[in-house]
Amino acid sequence: MKIAAFDIGGTSLKMGVIDEQGNILTSESADISHNSRDKILDEILAWLEKNPGCAGIAVSTPGYIDAEAGYIAMGGTIRDFDQFHLSQWLTEKTSLPATVENDAHCALLAEQWLGKAKKLSDFLMLTIGTGLGGAAFCNGALIRGGRNRAGEFGCLLTSRPTSSNIERHTMSQSCTMTALRENYSQLIEKSSDDVTGKDVFDAYDRKEEAAQQVVNKFYQDLAACLYNLFSVFDPQMIFIGGGITEREPFLEELAEQLAKYDLDIRIDTATYGNDSGMLGATWNFLQRQPDK
Repeated sequence: MKIAAFDIGGTSLKMGVIDEQGNILTSESADISHNSRDKILDEILAWLEKNPGCAGIAVSTPGYIDAEAGYIAMGGTIRDFDQFHLSQWLTEKTSLPATVENDAHCALLAEQWLGKAKKLSDFLMLTIGTGLGGAAFCNGALIRGGRNRAGEFGCLLTSRPTSSNIERHTMSQSCTMTALRENYSQLIEKSSDDVTGKDVFDAYDRKEEAAQQVVNKFYQDLAACLYNLFSVFDPQMIFIGGGITEREPFLEELAEQLAKYDLDIRIDTATYGNDSGMLGATWNFLQRQPDK
């Protein structure tokens, strides 16, 4: 069986064909930086037309997702998807069964299906990118919560709010690549559109003062978040996904900040990097078929 898998991100749409064993048979990506629902849906339909013979459609996307119904209550970074029944729309357009799951949940499911969490009963997934997502696997099951909002680690506070704008004091505003770029660009008086995450870390490696300031705060806030998560969930492992994990000294730099807490917090990077979303979406699809 071949599954058409899609991972809708903050700036790109990853598309692939994956078999039941988790082998990625083909893949590519498309730019969706303007977060247009119509653009995303057009790209999905075009990929399906280009890759016929798939038995179903598996989607990973940001936001509050009712995975049972394939309904997006709130689209996260893609608000065009608010209150949109994506699985129903895809089935109506293609006659194929379709499933939809939260992107951080998909990253966690990929780790549990094929990665380093195969034998773990309690672990967390933290995804760092344009936004910050999370998912929890406890006592052998994915935790969804009463309204499918469990795992929104980006909403955790990093400091006591000093204004009515609570979001300013959350993980999403201090521990994402977007926040890192914006904080750095403000210090060097440059547009954040002209600054990449790589630019910030290159400047950090050169010991540039502004970069040292924002990167150190990033790691401090991330370490505080992990300490809180460890204290609440007591996981066997916390996995971190996202482009930042491609930085070779990432785990070492984070460990330096975690050392001050003097706890046995085990951290590792996600096994499948940018493919995690598609793989987890595929696993979600397979588990929801009638014969499962």
